[in-house]
Amino acid sequence: MTIEANIFKRAMVDFRKLADYGFTKSENKWVYAQYFMNGAFKAVVTIDSQKKISGTVYEVATADEFLPLRVENMDGFAGEVRSEYKKILADIRAHCCLVNYFVYPQANRLAQFIYDKYGDGPTFPWDTFDGYGVFKNPDSAKWYALIMNIKKNKLDKKLLGEIEIVNIKLNEDKITELLKRNGFYPAYHMNKKNWITIVLDDTITDELLFDLLEESHAFTVKKRKK
Repeated sequence: MTIEANIFKRAMVDFRKLADYGFTKSENKWVYAQYFMNGAFKAVVTIDSQKKISGTVYEVATADEFLPLRVENMDGFAGEVRSEYKKILADIRAHCCLVNYFVYPQANRLAQFIYDKYGDGPTFPWDTFDGYGVFKNPDSAKWYALIMNIKKNKLDKKLLGEIEIVNIKLNEDKITELLKRNGFYPAYHMNKKNWITIVLDDTITDELLFDLLEESHAFTVKKRKK
């Protein structure tokens, strides 16, 4: 994943804010330039009509692209340049974007459904897994959904890339039946008897996803005493 893709992976560009920030429109692209590191470097950030964000950092003295920027885990001076460039991107994100909880549209639609239905927002309890959002019933403190961003090969060794998934709780018989269908997998990192993993790439419809989520939530409702 590129530096830009990682910084903006949970953000959606708001074109209305670009001009005020300092972007200029050129044909079907918005372009922003900023000098940094005491004027020794120039960052040029481009946003196209599909909201794809790319960037290039140049050494001002030579006008050449600073290629060490793209080397992962680079220390020393190159690492400092990379860090300062990331700050520029983060500031653009903060001022020109709407921030989503998750990466995939279906994951964000599910989060919105949960909020509209139950008033619950996600919590992110793990610092090292910042995209892992837990939904729990505040009355019982029980979890009913966990959205995660993982590598696809965690579900199927033949697949490449990343995917967002949700783990929900269902009865055992229903899990057995759903695992015969596309988009459903044995629960990733949870009890496979009581939980199931669903990929959030629109393989299954929102209607079915939301119905299953309601079933999961029902397990967290405290039973009233007679």
